[in-house]
Amino acid sequence: MRCVILDDYQGVARGLADWSSLAADVDAVTEHLDGDALVERLAGAEVVVVMRERTPVTRELLERLPDLRLVVTSGMRNASIDLAACAERGITVCGTGSSSTPPVELTWALVLGLVRRVVPEATALREGGPWQSTLGGDLAGATLGVVGLGKIGSRVAAIGRAFGMEVVAWSPHLTDERAGAAGVPRARSLTELLAASDVVTLHLVLSGSTRGLIGAAELGEMRRSAYLVNTSRAGLVDTDALVEALRAGRIAGAGLDVYDVEPLPADHPLRSLSTVLGTPHLGYVTEGNYRTYFAEAVEDIAAWRAGEPVRVLG
Repeated sequence: MRCVILDDYQGVARGLADWSSLAADVDAVTEHLDGDALVERLAGAEVVVVMRERTPVTRELLERLPDLRLVVTSGMRNASIDLAACAERGITVCGTGSSSTPPVELTWALVLGLVRRVVPEATALREGGPWQSTLGGDLAGATLGVVGLGKIGSRVAAIGRAFGMEVVAWSPHLTDERAGAAGVPRARSLTELLAASDVVTLHLVLSGSTRGLIGAAELGEMRRSAYLVNTSRAGLVDTDALVEALRAGRIAGAGLDVYDVEPLPADHPLRSLSTVLGTPHLGYVTEGNYRTYFAEAVEDIAAWRAGEPVRVLG
């Protein structure tokens, strides 16, 4: 059996699980491939392991992979896999467990990095620049606006309260009861939350109703001193509108971990704006999460080969 692990950027997949137990030809790909190069690398593979949504598994791709029988994705949700096309071709799709703690922690890394100007000060220190050149902000007493109060958003809110922040939440379907259970008041509207917040952080599932939720009008409702943080889905924000708002100084800055195109092109303006603190989609990228992903991927493959697939999606 030939198994290909895609987008193993750090080259760690083989060392975080016992792939030898499968007695298979396991090929770990450390670079991001697409088009003909991707098809060529996947030729003859019965099993493909994908990392989140880095490489879309589309109908067009599936039609060029006649030997494929199993797709395993890290996590139990992957919008970039065409589940219907997989089902039509008799391809099983399985997932793995995933912890919500890492994206919560990265969210706060971005918030703190922005508010306390960590990157420019650290860069100046390393390069022999001025000793103290910026004035950091304060979290205690500031207002945190949490858009989406699910598993991740509620944890982000709890940490905001621990910092002494006023926390307010909103989402399209958030009720007073659910907000109250999380100990957070519910804003009456997104506009109200945006206008009241010093930091706005997004934690929503991307859907037809949430795509482009933050556009030019919404950015215009934010305080000029406020920050926008997105560790959820790039499609929640109109990127062009965000770039324009940052260039014009209509908001103080943005902390971003997700992008419309990944890897982000080298000439993309988000790479060069000084008010952007960006990370290359690291929200779920921790050793603990990866051990779960790859160990359970091995379990998925073994169960599928035994005719009893587990954690099946679709």
